[in-house]
Amino acid sequence: MKRVLFLIGFLSLFLYALADGGMWVPLLLQKNEAEMQQMGFKLTAEDIYSINHSGLKDAVVLFGRGCTAELISPNGLLLTNHHCGYSYIQRYSTMENNYLHDGFWAQSYEEEIHCAGLEVSFLVRMEDVTEAVMKDVDINSDQNKQDIQIATNIERLIKESSEEGKYRVNIKPLYYGNQYYMYIYKVYSDVRLVGTPPETIGKFGGDTDNWVWPRHTGDFSLYRIYTAPNGEPAAYSEENIPMNSPHFLPISTKGIEEGDFTMVIGYPGRTMQYYTSDGVDLVVNYRNPPAITQRGKRLDIMKKYMAESAELRLMYAAKANSISNGWKKWIGENQGIQNSNVIELKKQQEKTLHEKIKQNPTWNIKYGTLLQDIESEYSKSKQLEYQAAYLRETFTAVELPGFVEKVRKILEDEEIGTMEMTKEKLLALSKGFYPSFYKPIDKEIFVALLHHYFNVMPQDQIPDAIKDYYAVSLPTLKVLSEELYERSVFSSQEQFEKFVNQLSTSKIKKMKRWLDKHQLFKDALAAHRELQNNQIPPINAQLDQYYKLYLQCLMDVEPERVLFPDANLTMRVAYGKMLGIAPIDGIYYLPYTTSEGILQKEDPDHFDYQLDARLKELLLKRDFGKYADKEGNLRVAFIAANHTTGGNSGSPILNGNGELVGINFDRMWEGTMSDLYYDVNQCRNISVDVRYILYIIDYYANAQNLIKEMQLR
Repeated sequence: MKRVLFLIGFLSLFLYALADGGMWVPLLLQKNEAEMQQMGFKLTAEDIYSINHSGLKDAVVLFGRGCTAELISPNGLLLTNHHCGYSYIQRYSTMENNYLHDGFWAQSYEEEIHCAGLEVSFLVRMEDVTEAVMKDVDINSDQNKQDIQIATNIERLIKESSEEGKYRVNIKPLYYGNQYYMYIYKVYSDVRLVGTPPETIGKFGGDTDNWVWPRHTGDFSLYRIYTAPNGEPAAYSEENIPMNSPHFLPISTKGIEEGDFTMVIGYPGRTMQYYTSDGVDLVVNYRNPPAITQRGKRLDIMKKYMAESAELRLMYAAKANSISNGWKKWIGENQGIQNSNVIELKKQQEKTLHEKIKQNPTWNIKYGTLLQDIESEYSKSKQLEYQAAYLRETFTAVELPGFVEKVRKILEDEEIGTMEMTKEKLLALSKGFYPSFYKPIDKEIFVALLHHYFNVMPQDQIPDAIKDYYAVSLPTLKVLSEELYERSVFSSQEQFEKFVNQLSTSKIKKMKRWLDKHQLFKDALAAHRELQNNQIPPINAQLDQYYKLYLQCLMDVEPERVLFPDANLTMRVAYGKMLGIAPIDGIYYLPYTTSEGILQKEDPDHFDYQLDARLKELLLKRDFGKYADKEGNLRVAFIAANHTTGGNSGSPILNGNGELVGINFDRMWEGTMSDLYYDVNQCRNISVDVRYILYIIDYYANAQNLIKEMQLR
């Protein structure tokens, strides 16, 4: 235990070694305060996070499962990205009331739409619980025994701190388990859609501009939190009332200029800043390429059909958006790593580290073989990760075979229930699948993905169970697709439900025989599970232990290095300045865009650049009122040197006074490598200027009822 306590104290010395970049723990921001104030921050660390009173952190929530949102009124009004609530906007859209296409603006509380399943979580407090988590853990014992004791301690702490379900409690490791923090949340489940612009504003630029600067996207939507009449969290009820917000953000209409301080508070999802050169190599050369290739094929096919029909665009909008976001990010990530020569740079850093280790006998005993051990583990995992990525991006990406496998599972389990129960399960499965499924798209994807997989993957990389399909021809795959998509009971919802309604023991046996003849996807998915559940995890577990030691090594040997903890979907603070950038020779990007760029990009023949007629009329008038900058322009977006990642979508961008000046929604393509390596010369986060958001709400939507709720400064 003395060693644990020493390590906690030792970590605190390095947790706040300051430099460009960083995702800082809000509880410990006192160490950053002086630098932040020198950069233009006018408040204190206590104003962000305080144990004794409310602060900025109380206006920021975890939105759903992986975004951030902020309170902007005393009545529970939330601001986040359009893309963060995209699936809910799509869910409640119909061809008659197409909120994706036309937008939606509630004029009263009664018109707001309950988003079933959407939750927001407020961080009540966080606490360093390393000592409690490590209680009775024998660090010299078998790792499995240590893990069991740690899990037992965590379970006990969560139970003690949840106050019988009043709070949701998470305990997460920092620095690969060198520290543990407890996060206590109050969760609200009655969240309602208040306002959203049409896609032509909220997604202007679409996939073409995704991850790209300059940007002109009004990526925002508004929601509201409702509570029981007593102010406590409650399930949806007509009796619920808008939240009396404990803390909300004032909004600045002054804006910011290049060189001004900016701060992001949010819930970044995952970074891997301390990956060694081999870890980076695994990501960019083994995990990313299969995803880039196969997702690109899916997107090409989807977009071809979506361009032909508004109904198909509505049906596949969220699917295409989800596929595209990762696809384009990984392309940029790979290019950024290559352009900044990150792998070679890390190799040189590791060489220097190793030389320092050898010069100190104590370090040499403890860390002498560490880098070699890490390299050895990665040599085991790279091909396995490559195989798993290709299986995942091929066989879990085709929708109808996935549905068939769910049917197979129900039929395999039918002995434990009655025939009526089996029918009920199958019909429920059908109703959840077919309405958002378009056969020609999936059929073409089936052929394209499988043909690429079986004709590009080396034969020795294909699992034994599906090697019979190696080098399978296009005609053969088309025959297979015809059998499944046109001549089976799965060919349509009508055919499938007719089969289910006539279900009998003999029909089940017949179906099982058919399924036994068509086992390609079952075998492929089983091979994927074997890799993901059995072969890769032991290697990753060993790597985690090596990385835990690696972080200790960096603290010992290179105390001058900045060691902020990797993101793990817990609240963090990042700060920097609004800065332009010169990503390549001869080009300098201004740090902001204006409405002129929207008009310049308009292209009626390109869906991503179709401009809303009413917005165009307004922009041409150039009457921007109090939302104009000092030159009379309407700013749309800006970039800043803040370290962000996935999960920071919707995060508030604050000025030095703690006022809202924008909301984060993206990163520049040249800097998407920041999950692996943050370079202030290449990395910028992209935000919607809050004045553009206010302009759309006020002038475009005529939703002055919402403007009146806010505190504009």
